[in-house]
This record gives sequence, C-alpha cells and structure tokens, in this order.
Amino acid sequence: MKNVLWLIIGIAAGFAVAHQVNKTQEGKQFFSTIDARAREFGEAVSEGYRRREAELRDAIDAD
Repeated sequence: MKNVLWLIIGIAAGFAVAHQVNKTQEGKQFFSTIDARAREFGEAVSEGYRRREAELRDAIDAD
C-alpha cells in the first residue's frame, strides 16, 4: 500500500513539474517535439499493424 502511495505522489509531482516547464517557451518547444515524435511512432505502429493484418487476410483468402 505504501508503494502505491509513493507511485501516486510521484505521478502528481511529475505532472506538476511538467506543467511548470510547459509555461516556458523552451518547455513548450520540448513538449511539442516529444508530442510529434510520439505521434509519428504511433502512426508507424498503426501502419505496420494494418499491413500485417492485410497480409494475414490475404493469406487466409488464398487458402
């Protein structure tokens, strides 16, 4: 139970620090860069999933 409390405190502190950093111009740029990279990664994963799904559907249809 004590570990869960520390986890929650850590998450809250992280959000508070991120909020303060985001108030600066450099912080906004930093988070914007991270957001763009995360979106690119998510799109790449989604595209790979869709391609693999299409390959498997084609393989099933071929049988």
